[in-house]
Order: sequence, then C-alpha cells, then structure tokens
Amino acid sequence: MATIAAGIAATAAGLTYLDGRYHIRQDLKMTRAKGKGAKMFQKAIQEKRISPYYFFEKHAQAQPSEECIWWRGGSYTWNAAYTRANQYAHFFLSQGVKPNDLVSLFMINSPDFVLAHRRSQLMFADGPDELLERLDTVQDNLLASGVRIVKLSSVRGEIEALPTTRPPDEFRAAVTPSSAFGLFYTSGTTGLPKACIVPATAGFMHGASRECGFAYVTPTSDNAALGRPERYYDCMPLYHGTGGISAMTQLVTGQTLCIAPKFSTSRFWDDVRASRATWFVYVGETLRYLLAASPSPLDKAHSVRAIYGNGLRPDVWVPFRERFGIETIHEFFNSTEGILPLDNPARGDFRAHSVGHHGFLSRWRFRNVLVPVAIDAETGDIARDAKTGFATRVPYEVGGEILVRQPPTVTPAFPGYFKNEEETIKKYVYDVFRKGDCYYRTGDALRRDTDGRWFFLDRLGDTFRWKGENVSTAEVSEVLGRYPGVSEATVYGVSLPGHDGKAGMAAVYINSEASNFDYKGLLNLNRYFVIIIMLTLLPFDTHINTRPVTPGLISLDKVPLKKAGVDPAQMNGDLLFWISENGKGDEYVPFASIDFESLQAGRAKL
Repeated sequence: MATIAAGIAATAAGLTYLDGRYHIRQDLKMTRAKGKGAKMFQKAIQEKRISPYYFFEKHAQAQPSEECIWWRGGSYTWNAAYTRANQYAHFFLSQGVKPNDLVSLFMINSPDFVLAHRRSQLMFADGPDELLERLDTVQDNLLASGVRIVKLSSVRGEIEALPTTRPPDEFRAAVTPSSAFGLFYTSGTTGLPKACIVPATAGFMHGASRECGFAYVTPTSDNAALGRPERYYDCMPLYHGTGGISAMTQLVTGQTLCIAPKFSTSRFWDDVRASRATWFVYVGETLRYLLAASPSPLDKAHSVRAIYGNGLRPDVWVPFRERFGIETIHEFFNSTEGILPLDNPARGDFRAHSVGHHGFLSRWRFRNVLVPVAIDAETGDIARDAKTGFATRVPYEVGGEILVRQPPTVTPAFPGYFKNEEETIKKYVYDVFRKGDCYYRTGDALRRDTDGRWFFLDRLGDTFRWKGENVSTAEVSEVLGRYPGVSEATVYGVSLPGHDGKAGMAAVYINSEASNFDYKGLLNLNRYFVIIIMLTLLPFDTHINTRPVTPGLISLDKVPLKKAGVDPAQMNGDLLFWISENGKGDEYVPFASIDFESLQAGRAKL
C-alpha cells in the first residue's frame, strides 16, 4: 500500500509540474467554457433570445433590491435600473425607433448613458453646458444629414412618466448574430477614426461568460465564485471600447457598476473607497498618473483586489501593484475591431508586463492562426519574397505584425467598419503563405516567448527607421519611462530636411518632485534612438490636463506631435533640446529657430 501511495503521490507531483510548465488546466478550462458558450448561443438563436437584454432582465428579477449602479449623485437598485431602462425603451418607441436602428449618445459618463443604450437614428444628448455647446455648433449639419437631436434635460420628465413595463419580445426577435449591438470608433492614432460594428454576439457572450465560467471574458474572483457580486469602478469614457464594454459586462453578469463622470487623479481613490469597489477598470496611462501622485498613508486603504484594463506600460506595472497593494492585474489586449483577444490575469511576477498568455494547447491550436510576419519599415507593407510573392513568417520569439487567419467558408470575425467598405477591405490580405488564403491585418506587432507570454512591441506606423536601425517606439518609451525623474515619455519618428528615414523624438514629462534632473545622463541610454528630445518643465500633475490626448485612450496623442515635428514655433512654450553633430555631441543643447533654419538649409546634420 505504501508503494501504491508513493506512486500516486509521484504521479500527482509530476502532473502538477507539467501543468505548471505548460498550463494545461488553464487551456482546458477555456476550451470547455467556450464550448458551453457556443451551445448556449445556438440555443439562443433558435429561441430568438440573442439580445443581451435578457441577461440584464434575469439579474434584475433575481436581485431587485441589490445595488446595480453606484453613482456620486445616488444609486440605482436593479429594479430601479430595470424600470428606467424600460422607460427609455418606451420613449424611443414613441420617437419612431424600430428594431435594428442606431442611436448616437452624446453624453458624459452617467447612469443615463448606461440605461439609455438603445438603437435609433436620433442623437440623445446630456451633459454640462460646455459639452452641449459643442453639439450646438454642428447642429445644422446633423439635422441636414437626417440626425435628430434630443436633449435629455428637455424630456426627462416625460421619460419618468412613461410605463415601466417591459417591451414585448417581438422588438428583440429581429436581433441576429450580425446585428449591431453598437458602434465604437477607432482612436484615430493611425488615421481618421472609423466606426467598428460591435455585433450583438459580443453582448450575448459577455452575458453567457459568467454562467460558463469563462474568466477570460468576464474577470472573476472568489466573490463571484461564491455568488457575491463584485463592484466594478469604471471612470473610463463609456464611449470607448474598454470603458463601455466593461460597463455593459457588469449589467449583463449581475455585478454592481460604479461609475464617475471622468477620470480624475485627485478624486479617484476617494471614489474607489466611497463605492466600496473590489475591481476597477483602467486604460492607457491612467495608472501612471495615479503612481505619479504624491504618496499617501491611505494608498492601500481600499477594497480593490484586482484591476482590469489595457495599455499598462511595463515600467509602471510592478511599482503600481506594490504601492497600492493590488493582488491581480488582469491586462488584456485587443483592438477596437476585436479580432486579436489576449488575456493575462497576473497575480505575480511571472506574467508581469505581458498582455496575454497561452498554454501549450493554445499555442499548438493557434500556431497557424495567429502568425507574426515581417514588415517593410519604410512602406508599412508586409514584406514579401521577391520570387514567390509570399510573406515572410518570423519566429514568435522575435515577433512581428500579427496576422489572423480567416476561414474561407464562414462569416469573417470582423464585421467591418460601418458604411466604410473601402477601409474594411484594407484590413484583409490574400495569398499570404499560399494562393487563396486570407488573413486579417491587426496593425500590431507582438512577440510570444517560449513560456507562452505575449508582449506588445509596437503599432504599425509607430516603428520607424533611422540610420539603418528599426526603432520600436514602445520599447524606447519604456526605457525612457524608467529614467529617474521621468513621469511619462512618448516616442515618435519625425522627418528632417536632408536626412533619410526618421529621427527619434520624445516628448518627456519631468516629475514635479524631481530636482536637479540629469539631462546629460540621458546620453547614457542607447544613442541610436535618443537623437532629439523635447522636454517640458511643467509639473506633471498639472500638465496632463492640458496636453493633447488620444480620445478614450488617456495617453498622449502622437498625431499633433508628429505634425509639429521639430519646428520650435509649434512647441507651445515647451523646451526643445537636441544633440548636434556640429557641436561636441556630448550633451543636449537648446534647439532654437536658428537651428531649425540651419537644418532646412542643410547646414546642420544629425
């Protein structure tokens, strides 16, 4: 018996080792959950119950007196939220709304934004006067294009007097897998913003995720496993994919949604404590701003165990986790188009800094579905073999732009940009590795290491080439972000007169508490990418409220920076420094208008 027991123990230890190395259970759990979700989806199609409304309704009926939405101005129980949503439905019906119409919401974050999310051809507006004044300036153009504007302030009393009864199922029967749950616009960092269709299936799968135990779609924890609702604080813009879909997810999974009008460094932790949030949602550089704030004895005085979001930079990850006592950082990666979903619920250092993780089974399953390829840095096109015309596949460990294989016989995973077939077509490439194949271009470069961890490299168009070197702006930003005294660094390439390629330029924001900042020490960093640096001496905490940011992403907008280039006249008072080869080249010196004129005339070189 002792021998058998020892054998069982050894076998168990071996299986534990293999699972720890190859993450078999993780992959199997995800596969089972997806299979269960697919069965639920097929049943919903047959019963014509694809609309996420049914999940929201189920939770409202199961816990009517529990808190559904926390808000600074007051809270909504599930019953109150349910009845108000039904009132909005009756209001839209009275306005001529029909199934599969679209609605435009011009609003700040609020319970009304969440509960009024329906489909129509009118624009529903609410917010402070300065916001509505912006809408007034384009009102004539909207009316000319057939968009009718309704301001909530003028109809609130009418809505509150409407019936609270649920609209009949006939209004939701027309919802199909290809129906639009809504539209989310791309950020515009690589061109004009484009409207992405978020299919109704997305809302359904988020609702089904908790019932299927699919933690990669809806982050879960011990509370959720025990049937106790989590409380999610979401101050990210609800018009943005991360903020909006996170808010919707809580309503269709039975959690408590805690919202604020917008992100505020000074009010953030007060809101978190007041709302008793157990999770919060982040995007872009929000965690950097929170980390840059002065330390407080209340830094760990909160109930947050985990956070969920995207865009957390490596140099912020561990310092933020340690300072604020966060157990789990659930970083995910995806684009607005939703074609490359990766998840990384990290509880320690092993997965820190990565944007996703695949165990052995997932790596095998996606080996020819998610494929990194080489890109021509000058043109941005896929590098193809001169003889065969096929793309050059690169090792996962090296990384490149990720292409996603599209099955030829089913509906593409990306439903396309709304009424923009030309831009939709550009997202697909053909004859990539063999004649007749089709792949979706993500525009994002990533690598995956031998342990299955995915790491973000750069966005297509951000990488640039200078003096024979391909430069990743994301990698350089990370290096600069770790430099003592730097609160934030954004790197981009700029064209210079008389020079090939693009020179590296960085907008660097100095922490207000940094004294005697060592500008010369920056030269100890890799010289090929630190060519020109723009430094601002404005305190970081105040400057973040005035600098240009990419809407929704809460990160520095590179578009105006690239447009300004190295012209001192467009620096808006910021200081500009450079390394001039005409000088000693061992320090940064001020770059003035006379230097700009010398560059233009060819008298100065880099």
